[in-house]
Amino acid sequence: MVKAFVAGLITALLLAPPARADNSLTVLIDAAAERLQIAEPVAAHKWNTHTAIEDPARVEQELATLRAEAEAHQIDPNYPDYPDYIVTIFGDQVRATEAIEYSKFAQWKLDGAAAPPPSQDLSASRAQIDALNTKILSQISLNWGLLRSPSCERGVDEARAEVIRARRFDDLYQRALDTATRSYCLPQSAG
Repeated sequence: MVKAFVAGLITALLLAPPARADNSLTVLIDAAAERLQIAEPVAAHKWNTHTAIEDPARVEQELATLRAEAEAHQIDPNYPDYPDYIVTIFGDQVRATEAIEYSKFAQWKLDGAAAPPPSQDLSASRAQIDALNTKILSQISLNWGLLRSPSCERGVDEARAEVIRARRFDDLYQRALDTATRSYCLPQSAG
């Protein structure tokens, strides 16, 4: 019964409605939030296969791919550090995701009855992550001017609050979303 409840909870989290896009940064922040929610099925797979949470080789490969994509689509010739910016924000996203996975492992270790049932391989989760990475990159491009503006911090804070409310994030997910989006705004001296 507990496993059915946990499976239902995971499904509900993944099917949470996206936040309304009243703020132009809401779609970007919501994509980051949706990507964080994939941490639970990934953690469940890692738990059941006794796989380490951190996979430095996979992270390095993912960040290298994102860097190459950023280099190929340099959106601002006046900001040559764009590929580094992309690596930073996705590095933050990975750290936030790993934090959720560690939290889930701790929960399941302390309460074995709450441990997830056997799960499928990671191919579906990885496909979702890849699609969300593309969406995040697209939203960064669409919102580039705002991400470089003095009003960015306020816009990110408002969008984050809207997404947290819409997705009904608990404290763990709120902190993870803060971490995942902390580098979105460029310093005013940049670009």
